[in-house]
Amino acid sequence: MVGVLQTETYLYDPDLLLKLDFHQSPAKFNPFISAACPGETWLKVRPLKDGDYDRGFLQLLSQLTHVGPVSRTLFLTRFSQMKASGDYFVTVIEDTRKNEIIGAASLVIERKFIHNCAIRGRLEDVVVNDTYRGKQLGKLIVVTVSLLAQYLGCYKMSLDCKDKLIKFYESLGYVLIPGNSNSMTIRYDESPAVKNNLTAFKRPTPLANTPTAVNVAAGVTADAGDNCQTVSLEFNS
Repeated sequence: MVGVLQTETYLYDPDLLLKLDFHQSPAKFNPFISAACPGETWLKVRPLKDGDYDRGFLQLLSQLTHVGPVSRTLFLTRFSQMKASGDYFVTVIEDTRKNEIIGAASLVIERKFIHNCAIRGRLEDVVVNDTYRGKQLGKLIVVTVSLLAQYLGCYKMSLDCKDKLIKFYESLGYVLIPGNSNSMTIRYDESPAVKNNLTAFKRPTPLANTPTAVNVAAGVTADAGDNCQTVSLEFNS
């Protein structure tokens, strides 16, 4: 790919990833891998960079959901907003042979008044290019951001997933809480009145037959009719 910025900026400090202890995770890697040693010399786990617009980051996200015609200017504006807030930790896996982003997941920090003004993490936008199956990369990217949440002091980490992915996340330490695990949503991008007022924040309705993927489980796609559950990972204080 061409056009990558000569001087690039990380979304967050990449040294944070070197401080994570993957032996703390209940996930089983065979062979053992980590963010620092992802299993192949040409794989690199790191924070998102502003130059990743040219490394196919948005194209990768389109395997998860509809992205839309995001221009370079809009991408860089959103990147700067996320970096300035200090609450977004978008983490990617790069195939350095191809200069291409092939995996990603986001940790979003929620600042609370409860629990003595604690912070909570949310796992969002997990996707791995399906041509890289068998390298444990889905497990690696989820464990990376989960350990990062713990390192940053989150009291818990939550995510929403389809029923068919519950066992996968349970293997990584997440727990489905009986009676408190339903996911409910109200959408604002489907009302004509709202559509007329959307500008830079417009998020189009997902296209029919768009590939959806948390490609951490081979062959799994997210169908509209699937149930969605909330699972959490509690961190000991």
